[in-house]
Amino acid sequence: MSDIIDLAARVGRVLQAKGLLLATAESCTGGGVAQAITEIAGSSEWFDCGFIAYSNASKTELLDVPAALIAQFGTVSEEVAGAMAEGALANSNAHVTLSTTGIAGPGGAVPGKPVGTVCFGWALEHHTFTERLVFTGDRQAVRQQTIVHSLEGLMRFLEHA
Repeated sequence: MSDIIDLAARVGRVLQAKGLLLATAESCTGGGVAQAITEIAGSSEWFDCGFIAYSNASKTELLDVPAALIAQFGTVSEEVAGAMAEGALANSNAHVTLSTTGIAGPGGAVPGKPVGTVCFGWALEHHTFTERLVFTGDRQAVRQQTIVHSLEGLMRFLEHA
């Protein structure tokens, strides 16, 4: 966990240096990214809020993810991850957002989406990037890898945005 906290602190330094405020939209991580961020003293200077949108209904209600998008592509899809990140941007004071949606296991696998499948989204103004990965391990391992990747991905996203 200390590695995740160190990574969150690095993210915070980059966000502060760029004058950006972050929001998270999490499903499979259940707020784990926001928890790591808020472990950092002073994170209120660069962290606005976190949405834990676990159900499909909450993704639609809190983040404006169209139900038709979920029906067409599935909850665990790059399309939904991107819409979650954009919805967090639209429904917060943040300048940049990240999102996670995935199958942490042990159940929930569907054809083409095994346990460990996670989709990510990062959004800044009119630019959104998504990614899909498949992690290995048990539920805790998948969630930990997702938290790390979402923060590392945010760092890469900010370098190129």
